[in-house]
Formats: sequence, structure tokens, C-alpha cells
Amino acid sequence: MLARLLPPLAAVLLLSSCALGGRDGGPSHSADLSHVPDPVPRAEPRSRYGNPDSYVVNGRRYTVRNSAAGYVERGIASWYGTKFHGRRTSSGETYDMHALTAAHTTLPLPTYVRVTNLNNGRSTVVRVNDRGPFHDNRIIDLSYAAASKLGIVETGTGLVEVRALTPGQPVPPPTTLAQGTAAVSSGAVLGGPATAAQPVGLYLQVGAFVSRSNAEQLRSRLSGEPLPPVRVQEGADAGNTPIYRVRIGPISSVDEADRLAARLGSLGVGTPHVVID
Repeated sequence: MLARLLPPLAAVLLLSSCALGGRDGGPSHSADLSHVPDPVPRAEPRSRYGNPDSYVVNGRRYTVRNSAAGYVERGIASWYGTKFHGRRTSSGETYDMHALTAAHTTLPLPTYVRVTNLNNGRSTVVRVNDRGPFHDNRIIDLSYAAASKLGIVETGTGLVEVRALTPGQPVPPPTTLAQGTAAVSSGAVLGGPATAAQPVGLYLQVGAFVSRSNAEQLRSRLSGEPLPPVRVQEGADAGNTPIYRVRIGPISSVDEADRLAARLGSLGVGTPHVVID
């Protein structure tokens, strides 16, 4: 299937590697990809394919951003490998699992981002040239090479920060990690993971209210269920209006977070939002 034969929206829906099901994995032989150099962000035109105003996958609509400027997000990363190696990506390029690339649902194609593993401080720059992951509570799908550099191949997922980079400007070092986790550049961790004084925590946010009473009602309702601790966290929105967020956790693993999210859906809570703190 050739991307050039498809209109832009069809290219997203049919060629997005992360929209396909089935088993995936890494190469049959072990490969040391730790020394693969980070790509240098450069100004590129938006890809002809993979950049519609919006598109729908699995009944959910995604709106493609006009610009990547200022984008930064923390969440769960996954990775994809041999099943899609050599296939066309949403941008029409060929997926190479040994290259430092990634898939994202809404960033313009292509976009360069720095991805930092929040549990070990490892970091790498990747070029986003594909759409995905289309899985609840995942924010980026990394190539096998990128996942290898970040140390998440074995686990399948990792807690990460994704920060968009601006071509022509110096690539900033990895952000200092919260709660005492050491920030280490990708070149400094090749010999092993950084030490983390206190790992970041994984939580599910199940509601955000301007009324503390409403937040407490939800907390009370969920506290009767066999769940990790349920707490109300007070904060504020961009306009400094108080916001009361109901969060569950910390949660021990991504797999446990997925199971809890499914269970919360059966309780009528809706789709919870992953928070890393």
C-alpha cells in the first residue's frame, strides 16, 4: 500500500502503524543501539500526508495541532518494532525500527521532541513521523531504537516527559526530574541508568471540580471500592480559579493502571486521565 496513492485522511487511518492490532516485538538478535546519535532538529515542511485538520480512529476524533511550539506533556510511552518495520508510516515515510522516530496523535508531522524517561533519567531526541498510539492513556509510541535508549524495551512501557524542540535553536538538556530524580543527558547514561532518589508516581485522575463538595462526593463514593488511596488535591487553573482534582494512587505499574482504568469505566466514572507526579 503506497501512501502517495491515498488522500491525506486515508493515509492517517490506514497507514498509522499504531492503529493495527496483533503481536509485535524487537529484532531476533540483540542490538546495542545506545550509541545511535540523536537527530538534530531541522526546519522541514509539514508532511503532505498525515496532517489533516482532524481524523477519527476507533470512534475517537483527534485534532492535529497547528504548531508544536510550547508542547510539553508527561504520560505513558509505548513502543513498536518488527511488526511494522518496513511499512509506510502516516507521513508516507518507511518505518525503520532502528531509527530514532516516534508516533503521536496530534503533533504536526514531522516534529522533533525530547523524550525523557522519568524513572531513570535517560533521554533521547526523536523525530515524530507517524500517528498513534491509539490506546487510552498513552501519549507517544517510540521506535524500538528510541525505547532501547530510554530503557523501556523490556517493560513495554515507561513514564516519560515529551517536550517539543524548535529547529534552529540549541537543544535544551533534559528537564530536571521531579522529586529528586537525577536529570542526565542521553550521552551521560549510556553506561547505565541514572540514580533516582525518589521515583515519580503514577496516578489516575478521575475528576476535576470547581466545587470541593463535588470532589469529596466522588472521593467518598470511590473510597468504598477496593482501590488504591483516593484523594482530593487542591490546585488552580490558568486563570487562578481553584480546582479540586480527584486522584487515585500511587499505582504500582502501568498494567495495574490499565486494569484500574477499565474497572473505573465499569463503575461509570468514565475515562480517567493519567497523571505523573
